[in-house]
Amino acid sequence: MQPPPSSVSPGPQRRHTLPASEFRPLNTQDAISVFEIEREAFISVSGDCPLHLDEVRHFLTLCPELSMGWLEEGRLVAFIIGSLFFPLCTQDALTLHKPRGATVHVHVLAVHRTFRQQGKGPILMWRYLQYLRCLPNVRRAVLMCEDFLVPFYRKLGFKVLGRCAISVANLSFTEMWYPISGHAYMRRNSEAMRFPQLTCTPTNLALMSLT
Repeated sequence: MQPPPSSVSPGPQRRHTLPASEFRPLNTQDAISVFEIEREAFISVSGDCPLHLDEVRHFLTLCPELSMGWLEEGRLVAFIIGSLFFPLCTQDALTLHKPRGATVHVHVLAVHRTFRQQGKGPILMWRYLQYLRCLPNVRRAVLMCEDFLVPFYRKLGFKVLGRCAISVANLSFTEMWYPISGHAYMRRNSEAMRFPQLTCTPTNLALMSLT
């Protein structure tokens, strides 16, 4: 004899949705998306990319923990890629990663064209710098940028070191640095910085820029 059908309707089905906004380290599977954003951002302005596709894969293989991607509903909208090196930017710093270095060389910060002029570049760099405070051996972040980007990085706390010894084609750069010390903290009274407190672990991570 068959049991009577249940009159109780099944509960609501759990729907798997992507987080609206997510910050996480990048990996080699992100490389093509990274390069497409970077290429569109830089080619029209500088004629070249800070990192080519093979170099993107190179750094995301060696030091993915020094990258940060901003995803919205699973789509990469902005990213930073860095590596460890020694205090000053040299030609070797463009391609090498020194695991015992105390200086993070920020190779590239780029924002997808659809999401520019929304403050995403400063927010992502701020989160990246706070994350670097959680890494025990990191003492500073350095980058090289064209002169028109110097005010952008000054507003984020970077200081000018001087003219960079590296030149690419006909482009010259200014070298800038940011001291990394203490614990990650929350800046208040800033409309652009309202987001959850960072957790200082790479797995809970909950970085040259066109914004």
